[in-house]
Amino acid sequence: MVIRENMKMDATEPFNLPVNPVALGIPDYFDVIQHPMDFGTICNNLEHCNKYMNSEDVFNDVQYIWGNCYNIKAMAESDVKILGAWPSPYVMRTRIALNIKSVGYEILEEKVGVKSDLLIKSNPVYKKIPVLIHDDKTICESLVIVQYIDETWTSGPSVLPSDTYDRATARFWAAYIDDKWVSTLFGIAKAQGEEAEAEAEAVKQLLAGTALLEEAFQKCSKGKAFFGGDSIGYLDIALGCFLPWLRVTELNGLTILDAEKTPGLVGWAENFCADNAVKEVMPETGKFTVFVKDLFAKMRAPPST
Repeated sequence: MVIRENMKMDATEPFNLPVNPVALGIPDYFDVIQHPMDFGTICNNLEHCNKYMNSEDVFNDVQYIWGNCYNIKAMAESDVKILGAWPSPYVMRTRIALNIKSVGYEILEEKVGVKSDLLIKSNPVYKKIPVLIHDDKTICESLVIVQYIDETWTSGPSVLPSDTYDRATARFWAAYIDDKWVSTLFGIAKAQGEEAEAEAEAVKQLLAGTALLEEAFQKCSKGKAFFGGDSIGYLDIALGCFLPWLRVTELNGLTILDAEKTPGLVGWAENFCADNAVKEVMPETGKFTVFVKDLFAKMRAPPST
């Protein structure tokens, strides 16, 4: 068997048996590694049980070995980590803020819909992503995290405005986005394909809320490219992370950012997505669209019995 032969090589020796976290001095190994795997276990599964239905199943377990190795290496090397999932707009906020500050970080990817032991341990109150882990301290809630990043890494560009009134205004509109505007955006995504009356009402509310944000942009930006002025700031991050969702609604025939009704936000969105701190964070539209469709299909499906 190929795997048995590979196990004889010196390079694979560390991966031939299950990891002993105590012996290796990494007692929190299983907090980070959700799918422990090794070549010996794979061989036993092949020879003595019916776990694998095809070669892809075997390949997936081999991938766990390399992925686990990468995650542990990153855990040892980085003192800044993010518990998160790639589609989450709230995780995007954290990543963009760290990018603005030029802070290196490692993402510990959470599976969508599954709460790992590490997540529950790190955020026992809400049990939600994102969680920022910095020097063994955990910070939760995306806007709180963004403020923490701004106040901790002061050498980089400021995220929150320096003026107290501007800072209060940015916090006000960020709270509005999370408390009001986002619920109408998600309401449209849920309502699409459902009753026309419910969908029309959701669209009406979202357009009204977006008009308010257009007014806020005109006042906050003072004629510049971003809510924060010449560069991305707190309110830009708060709203910009939802641009992938707006792209999905546009693909479904509904344009929220309109050149006539919201010209400021149209230009702002282009500038935001073109920024170097944002480019690598924004998900590819096709991939994100598939994720959203699958997500709401699962939400609409009747509960299994």
